[in-house]
Amino acid sequence: MTLLVDRHVQFIKKLEQKRDSSLAYHMTTHLRMNGVYWGLCALEIMQAGDALDRDALVDFVLSCYDEAAGGFGSYPAHDAHILSTLSAIQILALKDALPALGDRRARIVQFVRQLQRPDGSFQGDRWGETDTRFLYCAVSALAHLGALDELDHEKTIRWIMRCANMDGGFGLTEGAESHAAQALDRIDQDLLAWWLAERQVPGGGLNGRPQKLEDVCYSWWVLASLSLLQRLHWIDADKLRAFILSAQDAEGGGIADRPDNVADVFHTQFGVAGLALLGYPGLARVDPTYCMPSAVTRRLGIDRPFQDMHR
Repeated sequence: MTLLVDRHVQFIKKLEQKRDSSLAYHMTTHLRMNGVYWGLCALEIMQAGDALDRDALVDFVLSCYDEAAGGFGSYPAHDAHILSTLSAIQILALKDALPALGDRRARIVQFVRQLQRPDGSFQGDRWGETDTRFLYCAVSALAHLGALDELDHEKTIRWIMRCANMDGGFGLTEGAESHAAQALDRIDQDLLAWWLAERQVPGGGLNGRPQKLEDVCYSWWVLASLSLLQRLHWIDADKLRAFILSAQDAEGGGIADRPDNVADVFHTQFGVAGLALLGYPGLARVDPTYCMPSAVTRRLGIDRPFQDMHR
């Protein structure tokens, strides 16, 4: 089975064309900025970034800026959140449009810094929920803006280590169950790599926690961490590749969480990104630290050596 690039490109383009036309569109405005990043990044990895209009993308991002908070919301007039702020920055970076931030850049850096709590954790917005995902987003956002020196590194690292568990994994917060989507936040070599490799189930897919079903999105979360650990060879790449491809919608395009389920842009992005780390031919190389094409992180000067499969 092969990657149906043309079908997936059309699937993503049709999502953009459905604006204002369905209940589902309005029910998902809280994810809109993230969704634009997922779709655009998947297109860039598939070498089809020009399928979406650059000026329209930049205009949408800037229209979501929250003047009161200093960050980006997921949709115009939505409150700023670290998740949508990172996605906004990534969209602009993908289109080489970070200069469009102008004076907003300094305020965005301030917004991110203010989300760090005294214990080193990060909250997602002014309402106070904490999660290691928010910490990762804060660090990534500052890196994209060339402002990592604004981060309290020691306090940040101390908090991450408080979220480490005896099984080698990391939880959402201190004392929480280990989860594959949190492993990207801090690396502990062989023990963590063993825990990640154990996420592969007999069918070839990867799960996020023990005793859970496989899910295409973990093809990214697990592989990215193993890539940074230089241990991609600890999983069966052929079986994982086959699992991802089997989750494609051969008619409508897109990739689902697992075979025979409904495709969506989230799993399309992370399925394509996972295939890129597996060295699938014709795809752009992807930086596992940022889930961005390595050409972009190299242009920004934030790339570091990483491992992917031979192409």
